[in-house]
Amino acid sequence: MKKPELLVTPTSVHDILPLVEAGADAYVIGEQRYGLRLAGEFNREDVKQAIELAHSAGKKVYIAMNAIFHNEKIEELNDYIRFAADANADAIIFGDPAVLMAVRETAPQMKLHWSTETTGTNWYTCNYWGRKGAKRAVLAREINMDAIVEIKENAEVEIEVQVHGMSCMFQSKRSLLGNYFEYQGKAMEIENRKQQKNMFLHDKERGSKYPIFEDENGTHIMSPNDICIIDEFQDMLEAGIDSFKIDGILKDSEYILAVTKIYREAIDLYFEDPDLYEDKKDDLLAAIEELQPANRPLDTGFFFKETVY
Repeated sequence: MKKPELLVTPTSVHDILPLVEAGADAYVIGEQRYGLRLAGEFNREDVKQAIELAHSAGKKVYIAMNAIFHNEKIEELNDYIRFAADANADAIIFGDPAVLMAVRETAPQMKLHWSTETTGTNWYTCNYWGRKGAKRAVLAREINMDAIVEIKENAEVEIEVQVHGMSCMFQSKRSLLGNYFEYQGKAMEIENRKQQKNMFLHDKERGSKYPIFEDENGTHIMSPNDICIIDEFQDMLEAGIDSFKIDGILKDSEYILAVTKIYREAIDLYFEDPDLYEDKKDDLLAAIEELQPANRPLDTGFFFKETVY
């Protein structure tokens, strides 16, 4: 049985080598103009440097181009894909078929990972995109463990699953916060809030805080809890899931590094002896709970249908 890839989202180039030491196998990077909800902004020079550092350690780098594209950006796609290919990126992550078509034109040898974040819910759709050229499908976060295992059993492509971090509950291409404050005649307040990611929607009745921010891709409302599946790996490991993703959006470098080390230990323990993992998994979960901010409780997302939002 092959070990799953441990995929992480660094905040900057400075995270690459420390995350290698922590046990990361691959990275998702990019810039918000083309990629959705990235942990850090990587300009072209950063991307080239990150790829060089990762490749020097035998690790992989995937470039995010999974934004929702309107007409005005279509002519840019080929240029950015050509850049990614010249920089030796290991794959491009896409959701929009426009990216797939542009890759065919510009860099047909480039590997593609299909990721819409919402519609990867069955194996037939995963295989559809596989037959169109994708080598991997990123599953939606809203499906349960049984469905994940069934998809893997029938998939013709690699399967990636997020195992840690927050989820996006809602996205609009519109600047909803900015529009609201502008309507209220508070233009200066809009300016002060742009690009900040420390705002929350507060549900007093349930005591939940939902992170909310705007960027070039619109308005994003995130889950009040963080997914953490470190003590429930068995079924996915036995099924042969290809990649486990730690999503570090709205987290700092120290948190991502510490969580990566703990997940690395969990995977390695299981492959050394499943009983060792079984004996220690509660301690691993407790170690992550120690890292959690007070306002970010952990749950298992939709893996067992306990998340409600």
